[in-house]
Amino acid sequence: MKKVYIFTDGACSGNPGPGGWGTILRFGEHEKELSGGEAETTNNRMELTAVIEGLKALKEPCDVDLTTDSQYVCNGINKGWAEKWQKNNWIKSDKTKAKNPELWEDLLTLVKKHKVRFIWVHGHAGHPENERCDALAVAESKKAAFGS
Repeated sequence: MKKVYIFTDGACSGNPGPGGWGTILRFGEHEKELSGGEAETTNNRMELTAVIEGLKALKEPCDVDLTTDSQYVCNGINKGWAEKWQKNNWIKSDKTKAKNPELWEDLLTLVKKHKVRFIWVHGHAGHPENERCDALAVAESKKAAFGS
């Protein structure tokens, strides 16, 4: 399996509000940046979308180190929350509905295709790739806010 590094971040101006996501994929010397946005969304949706779009960009099963500043995403996978929610028809242990089930479904499917290790980093703490992803996400959220 090819070793790939993915870095992701999401941003939202207001929550909900206009949002954006940014992703960097790195394989050897090669790097690719992806980004996008939505006019009305949440920060967690953008964090999930950044991860999903990064994994969707892989053309074959890969060994992935995925770095994010989203505890929601990391815990959802690393602590098995998303799989439990899925098994319980998207109902959490406190009997409330899990948010973003369609995105979690997509992520759970993608994680099964690859060997993915989720790594959490502090946001806005000087991690170079996280800062770049944040800049991409913020730029996309501004575009989404103005409809361009």
